[in-house]
Amino acid sequence: MTTTTTTKTNRRWGRFALHYLEMIIAMFVGMFALGMLQSAVGLGLSYDEQPELAYLAMAFNMSVGMAVWMRIRGHGWASTLEMGAAMFVPIVPLFPMLWLGLIDGDVLMMVSHVAMFPLMLAAMLRRLDEYAACH
Repeated sequence: MTTTTTTKTNRRWGRFALHYLEMIIAMFVGMFALGMLQSAVGLGLSYDEQPELAYLAMAFNMSVGMAVWMRIRGHGWASTLEMGAAMFVPIVPLFPMLWLGLIDGDVLMMVSHVAMFPLMLAAMLRRLDEYAACH
């Protein structure tokens, strides 16, 4: 009986980890694909000249990639929006720091990207049963 329980638990966490990896891949696909499309139509933004706008566009692109994949996988809108919010939440403390000159655009990008991963994980842990289930 312990082996069965352990196997089920391992499978559950395996599905959770796989979904986390899928979200990271979907995030990067959205960022690169939509970013290249923006550049191709002349809407590319400079991270040096317009770090706020460039970050918001990139966060939107990443959110779209994840939202598309989550909807394909059958997730509801609440969890999809929470995952997208993880792309935007890091700006709350960072934009004022940028405006005050405490950080520059490069630091904004680096810190926000690093913060996204634990925020995505927190959003997923909040709905553990949903993310660890088969889709």
